[in-house]
Amino acid sequence: MTFLLSGKGLKRDMSSYIEEVKYKRKLLLNKYLLESNGQCNSIIKENVDAIFVLDLEGNFVQVNTAFEKLLVYSVDEALQMKLQTLIPIKDLNKVLNYFHKSVLGHFENFDSKIINKFNQILDINVMFLPLIFDEQVVGVSGVIKDITELKRKNKEVRKIEEIHRSLTKNVLDIILSVNVLGEIQYISPACKSILGFDPEEMIGQHLKTLFFINDIEGAMQDFNWVFSEQQNGRNTYRLPKKDGSFVWAEILCKPVIDPVTRNIVEMVCVIRDITEQKNNEEVLRSRKKAFREIIEHLPDAVIIVKDLKIQFINQTGIQLFGGLKEEDILNKSILDFIHRDYHQIAINRAKSISDGNIADFLEYKFIRLDGKVIDVELKGIPTVFLEEHANYVYIRDRTETKKTQKLLLQAEKLNIVGQLAAGIAHEVRNPLTAIKGFLQLLESELKERQSYFEIIQSEIDRIDLILTELLALAKPKDINFESIELHSLVEEVKTLIDTQAIVNNIEIEFNSSFRNTPFINGDRNQLKQVLINFLKNAIEAIKNEGSIKIELKSDGLEKIQILIKDSGPGIPQHVLKRIGEPFFTTKENGTGLGIMLSKQIIENHKGTVHFCSDMQGTTVEIILPVNKGTE
Repeated sequence: MTFLLSGKGLKRDMSSYIEEVKYKRKLLLNKYLLESNGQCNSIIKENVDAIFVLDLEGNFVQVNTAFEKLLVYSVDEALQMKLQTLIPIKDLNKVLNYFHKSVLGHFENFDSKIINKFNQILDINVMFLPLIFDEQVVGVSGVIKDITELKRKNKEVRKIEEIHRSLTKNVLDIILSVNVLGEIQYISPACKSILGFDPEEMIGQHLKTLFFINDIEGAMQDFNWVFSEQQNGRNTYRLPKKDGSFVWAEILCKPVIDPVTRNIVEMVCVIRDITEQKNNEEVLRSRKKAFREIIEHLPDAVIIVKDLKIQFINQTGIQLFGGLKEEDILNKSILDFIHRDYHQIAINRAKSISDGNIADFLEYKFIRLDGKVIDVELKGIPTVFLEEHANYVYIRDRTETKKTQKLLLQAEKLNIVGQLAAGIAHEVRNPLTAIKGFLQLLESELKERQSYFEIIQSEIDRIDLILTELLALAKPKDINFESIELHSLVEEVKTLIDTQAIVNNIEIEFNSSFRNTPFINGDRNQLKQVLINFLKNAIEAIKNEGSIKIELKSDGLEKIQILIKDSGPGIPQHVLKRIGEPFFTTKENGTGLGIMLSKQIIENHKGTVHFCSDMQGTTVEIILPVNKGTE
């Protein structure tokens, strides 16, 4: 029998059919839950995730304790709710779509959001599992994992990663990572600006390709140490650029360690271009070296003093202080070298310099390590030494300067004496000539007074001799240089003096150390005069019975030494210092000009004269240059 139903009746019958199907499936779901109640309760109870069961219409039919804690709904409240009431509108279609797929027998896993009782929106991961009983899907079981904190952390990680990407992309330093085999896994874009290589050219290359050929071995040792010791490493290397030049770089390496295995999984390096810094350091080092070399070779002594203790001294200073090495002077008080009469002055000036004042040169008496006292002048300048306030002290030896000043003063005296001598000689000689003439006339007429005339004539000749020496002092004669054989010159002078020596029981002995006769270049007559003057002085010093030795010796390759030694009583030191001063004499009838003129003649021959004396006698040392052209 066939029944024809109207549309309305068909719709009512279909609705009845669906309701009947739902009812049957609900019964099957309840039966399923009853049969698996013990096992389900155990799983639901022990699980930390929120677990629930939905019927085919999306109603909650079972929830666990974790579900209550997560969504803050009690079990009774949850069993009165549908799934869609907990889902935000934005995610509702997605959730219902996955739910219907599960009703059709599909396993589904997805992320979504859910609203708890306090209207807080949580991030969750949902897993839908179809419940099949008697070969039919009778419901859907679900598991909810709260991933709110994980999402937040992931967001922070993504933010950090973004910042890191931005930094590595824009930072001026090169950032790279290498694996345990030393292969470059990543290198930042700064590689292009610093080395000229594109990052793609370096990826996969071995780390050693980064380094200048002479630095590879040392760099590899350093990186192997980082891997073996699992410690940070830092060093400076040269890196070749693409154009063939190189840059100086400071590289900091940090190992990345697996927290579980404690093994290094990679190494991250930061490479900073320090070429300009290196160049500046080299310039500074060169300047320091140049400054030190200047200080070390200054003609003046330079010391650095801190709290009156000597912290630095240059080579000139070591010599001035009388030391052999700087350790002889360092860490000693500068007051150990300054005469005690100047201690308070030195202390006051040191304090003034430490206060920032610059002290001008001031003279001190200085005591060397060997005990010798010398004249010096000191100047102080404030400075910083080893990051502490100290004083630069310049010390200038005044010994030679004072000698020079003394010689200049003596030369000035001689100049004045010469001018006076010229005037006196001319003024006295004119009337003396007239007197001599008239005496000669009187002598011819008054024969009986002959002895008086001889005395007067002798005195006039003496005055004439003094005037001649004065004129020689004022206007020395031009020197007629010629080659002179020194042996013959000495022999001639000895012959002239021998008579006077024999009368006084004095023996003159002449010795020479030369095999071949030495020659000198000079004025024969003037040199004779010098030797006669010194020999006459020697005879007069001995007075009666003694000896005089004349010796010729070599004084180096270019000079000859003439020594005249007498056996007289010697000359006291206070007198010896004044020998050569004009008009100074110890003779009763001496003029004091003979030795001075002799010294002047020797100096005109580019030679020197020295005197030394003790109780055994006096020695005159004459040093003259050799005439090489006639050797």
